Amino acid sequence: MTPPVRIGVQLQPQHADYAQIRDAVRRSEDLGVDVVFNWDHFFPLTGGPDGKHFECWTMLGAWAEQTSRVEIGALVTCNSYRNPELLADMARTVDHISGGRLVLGIGAGWFEKDYDQFGYEFGTPGTRIAELAAALPRIKARWAASNPVPTRDIPVLVGGGGERKTLRVVAEHADVWHAFGDAATIRRKSAILDEHGAAVGRDTASLVERSAAVSSPPEVAAADLLDAGVTLFTVGLSGPDYDLSLAQRWVAWRDARA
Repeated sequence: MTPPVRIGVQLQPQHADYAQIRDAVRRSEDLGVDVVFNWDHFFPLTGGPDGKHFECWTMLGAWAEQTSRVEIGALVTCNSYRNPELLADMARTVDHISGGRLVLGIGAGWFEKDYDQFGYEFGTPGTRIAELAAALPRIKARWAASNPVPTRDIPVLVGGGGERKTLRVVAEHADVWHAFGDAATIRRKSAILDEHGAAVGRDTASLVERSAAVSSPPEVAAADLLDAGVTLFTVGLSGPDYDLSLAQRWVAWRDARA
């Protein structure tokens, strides 16, 4: 069964005071989005590289208390930055604080400055993806062994597009796949994901929701992405202003379809 169409915003925690981020979270929930994401970096990715920036998971704990309806999560957590068992316990705690609204977004990591400045071994794309593949079963095992266990089966969103390795990880472990590229690229890689799903015995066509970032209004981008299978559309916003006007158009499009 096709998942419902959902709209997300990614509030990139850069170039803003925390009061501005808190206000953007409030406005996003009031607007009617379905998911509010941040990201897991230690420095800005755009604009001035030494600009203001805040940490991902500390923020998610605050968002869990601040909000009451939206799902929350990182788009995406870098697997390299935390022991898998620790990350699992952090996610379980935020899941309880939020009353069961956490999405565990996770990826292999890529931003070398984070690694260098915080003392993590950068490795290679291959080693980072292998570490992600090894971490996800450990995270799920820790959840099962916790007291209390999570309030629900925490959805796992995996971001990445590597056709041979990353999509295999998605097929084995993910509930949501966050894809990169245009509609044609997502359609092609989605078919490869389903091939991996058949190989590992999961019906990924029905079990794995397709997610993508959008930077154009729905009248420009929605039809092609829907045709490619995308049902979660996320608008990325940077500080300090966090202009929600594009997200508002996507919410209106979602509601008009309903």
